[in-house]
Formats: sequence, structure tokens, C-alpha cells
Amino acid sequence: MQTQIIKQAVGIDVSKDSVTVRYGSMDKEQNQLITNSVTFDNAPNGHEKLFIWAQKQKLSDDVPLWFLMEATGVYYENLAYFLSEKADQKVVVILPNKAKSFSKTLEQKSKTDDIDSKNLTILALEKPLTAWNITPELMRQLKALTREHLTLKEMATQVKNQMHAKKNSYKPLKQTIRRLQQQLNLYYKQLKDIEKQIHELVDSDKDLKDRIDKIDKIEGLGLMTIVTIIAETNGFALIENQRQLTSYSGLDVVHNSSGLKKGKTSISKKGNKFIRRALFMPALVAIRYNQKLKELFIRLVAKKNVKKVALIAVARKLLVLIYTIWKNNTDYIPNYTPANAGKNIR
Repeated sequence: MQTQIIKQAVGIDVSKDSVTVRYGSMDKEQNQLITNSVTFDNAPNGHEKLFIWAQKQKLSDDVPLWFLMEATGVYYENLAYFLSEKADQKVVVILPNKAKSFSKTLEQKSKTDDIDSKNLTILALEKPLTAWNITPELMRQLKALTREHLTLKEMATQVKNQMHAKKNSYKPLKQTIRRLQQQLNLYYKQLKDIEKQIHELVDSDKDLKDRIDKIDKIEGLGLMTIVTIIAETNGFALIENQRQLTSYSGLDVVHNSSGLKKGKTSISKKGNKFIRRALFMPALVAIRYNQKLKELFIRLVAKKNVKKVALIAVARKLLVLIYTIWKNNTDYIPNYTPANAGKNIR
């Protein structure tokens, strides 16, 4: 007699070109059965084949089949949307640091697509799961626009630097400088067009606009920074706490010391690069105009004697402030004191 199945899942390790998967089931005695791994193309035809394969592996039609994957860049998105659109399918998307923490409990030192898919399958079977909420269309558009804005801004900076070098070279060609100026003007125009489109999208959603207006009161922050962070985190949908947020953004501190060795302390940079880039300039502005963050910066420079470390701490503080105001939907009060603690998030 077959033991009753109480949970079944497919762990999916996603990469740019392929997805490696395993099916797993668990019975009421907590016994687990996990198949060998199978690899499919990370493309529409591969997604369809994966779905058909998963249906064939099911040991029970009465127990939901969960599909669990990590939020790896943008490469998981098409598959997650594809599976979510299938009737009665349950999709789970977790942050990479959550999967990494779980894999440590399995004492697995090696890391391959095959092993990762197994670890994700075990995680899906053993841990409580929360179904992934499809990213709203507004958030998807804002994410695409802020990334396009960042790309154009970097291209404009590159052209601007080229112009400066040409102008200061020996007998520069006027035609070359003119063409560079034309490129720069085009980039500036496109940046303004994108900013206008972002403003219109934000204004179209009252709740989004109200929350952004509250965050915008933090000295050093502007609309583009705020929208970038909100879009990159899908309104912090997968974020459960501040520590998880700093890890997701790659602003978590990594210590490099053992015994008598005292290596350099740095940030991991293993996270969302768009969030880190978006916070760099605001952090520089904040240490000039935000009194609380200026004091933090000065205190850390005096303690660590490394301005870069202090600046990263300010960027991390800004990120946490944005997160807390967004989550609590509360006002930001610059001059925080214990007397108004109930009105403030700092």
C-alpha cells in the first residue's frame, strides 16, 4: 500500500540559458523521495517541456505541486510568469540568501546546478511556503524604465568624459566634438522623456504616490532613487526584515578575519547592483544635508578612518529608512527625539 503523500514540489535552479530541476515528494512519515535532475532550456519551449515533465512526476493529484526557484537577476522571471499562468500551479520565489542559509544546514560544501536543484527541492518539502505574487504591471514598467534610465545615464557620462578628453587634446577635430555633443544631447533628451514617463506612472497610482512622497522627505533622496529601489524590490514583496534587505542589495558587511589574521572588512556586493548604484550619489548628498546621517558619517570616519566604509553605512541607512517608511506607510520626521518616537521610524 502506497504511503500518503502530504507534499510535493519541484526545485528549480535557474541560470541564464538553462534550468535544472528535480521533483520531490514527502509522505506523512516525513520520508522524502527526490528524482535525479533534469535540465531544460530557459526559453519558452523549455518551460513547456519542464511543465509537462513535472506533471508526469506527480505521485498525487490531490496534493498541490509547488515550484520553487530563486530570484536570480531577471532570468527567473519568464519561467515564474509562465508557471503562474498555468491553472492550479503554486509558484514560490525566494531570495538567494534564504536558499544559501538553508543549504548550510545540509552541510553541503559543493555547489553545482545539480546540487542546488536538490537543495531547493528539499527546502520546498521541509519549509512552509508562500505563493509568489505576480509583479504588478506598474512595477514591471517602473523597473524597466529605471534600468533604462541608469544605462542612458552611464552612456551620457562616458560621452561627456570623451568630450572632455578630446577638448583637452592637441588640435581636436571640431567635427568629432560636434558629434559627441549631438550624442550627449540625444541622451539628455531621452533621459528627460523617461523621467516624464516615470512621473506619469507614479501619479497614476495614488497609494504609490503617497508612499513615495513620504519617502521623498528624506534629505538626499530624489524620485529616481526611490522609484528604482521600490521597483527593484517589487515594493519589498519578498523582504521580511532589514537584514534580508541589506543582503539582497549586497550592502551586508563581510568580515575577513581568522585567528591572528585581520583582513579588510567589505560589503558582499552579492546582491542587486541597481540598488547599490542608485544609493551612491544620494549617500554623498545625505552626508552634507541630512544632519543625522552627517553625524553618522563623521562618527564612523573618526572610528574607522575609512571614508568609503562610512559612506556605505550611510547608503545602508538610507535603504533601511526607505524600507521602513514604505512598510509602515508612515511619515519621516527629520529631528527625531524619544518624545516623538511613536511618530517616527528611526
